[in-house]
Formats: sequence, C-alpha cells, structure tokens
Amino acid sequence: MKENGLVEFRWHGRGGQGAKTACLLLADAAFSSGKFVQGFPEYGPERMGAPITAYNRISDVRCSIHCNIENPDYVVVVDETLLDTVDVTRGLSQEGAVIVNTAHPPAQIRAKLRGWTGRVCTIDARRISESSLGRNFPNTPMLSAAVKISGILQEEKFKQDMEESFQHKFSAKPQVVAGNIAALVQAWEEVQVG
Repeated sequence: MKENGLVEFRWHGRGGQGAKTACLLLADAAFSSGKFVQGFPEYGPERMGAPITAYNRISDVRCSIHCNIENPDYVVVVDETLLDTVDVTRGLSQEGAVIVNTAHPPAQIRAKLRGWTGRVCTIDARRISESSLGRNFPNTPMLSAAVKISGILQEEKFKQDMEESFQHKFSAKPQVVAGNIAALVQAWEEVQVG
C-alpha cells in the first residue's frame, strides 16, 4: 500500500475474457465502499484473443495521477498463457502479489515468473466459472480472488455490492446472477497462496 491508502492493480488478459469488466467491477465495488477509484483499460489494436491490460487505483483520498500503472501492488493474470510472453511481474511491489488463473499450484507457476520472489496466488477460475455459469467466464472468480488477496474491501460488503450489481446487470437472467454469486463465493474460498 502506498501513501494515502493507495492500492494499484494491473490486469493482464486477452480480449473477450472479461479483464476489463472485472477491472470496472472492482472500481464500482470500491466506490460503493467509500473509496476513490480509477478503473480503465489500455487499448491498442485489440481484437478477440489479443493481449490487453487494464488498471485500477483505489485510494482513501482523491487521486490526481492519471496514467498507466507501472509499479502495481497486485497483478491479476486472467490468462495463464500470457506468462510465456508478457513479463507480468514487471514493476510489481515485493509486498504485493501476482494472482494467476490456473489449475496449477503456486509453486509450479512461480517457475514461469522470471525470478519473482513475492507472493504467488492461483485460482482455477475456468473450472469455477464453468461449474457455476456453464461457460468459461473467468472474470468473476478472478475479481473475487483479487479482492481477497489484497484485502482492499470488507468481504461481506463486497459480496453484497456484487450481488446488487449482478441483479441490476442481469435483471432478466436470474440464473446468471446466482451463477456469478456462486463463482464469487467459491473463488474466495479456493484461492491458493504460495
């Protein structure tokens, strides 16, 4: 955590996986908890499946910085294949953590992180989303894991805010609301820290 309670997240994913959506949901949840927030994607010539980056700043006071995040406290990797091509831990605080969507344990992922010595956390967001939603939508489990590992939001308030958000967003699809809440809860319980 930096000055004034500032916590910064960098999200790595591929177009269509929901990294941008998870980033914006984190901003909404933090705002609902009384925090000052920023949530924004970095766009280039993105297309479905191309690597994308998104960012969050969450602070106790208004934040006047408006640029990409070079030294995040937490990095969330929505697609494990990016570990082979992107230096996801570049600039990452040693006190922070990298959170990876994978079926592998943290010790196995550490070998792909170019000498990173900080916390490595893993969550099988694909399995969770497929069992809860019937499809691979990893963003909800990854959001839950990021909030739990960072401790940025109080658990019950976060879950309540997310349920309200899902009910609004999916008002015509109550099964999607239930599936997203189930994925959120399961990811909170299953994220591994190494």
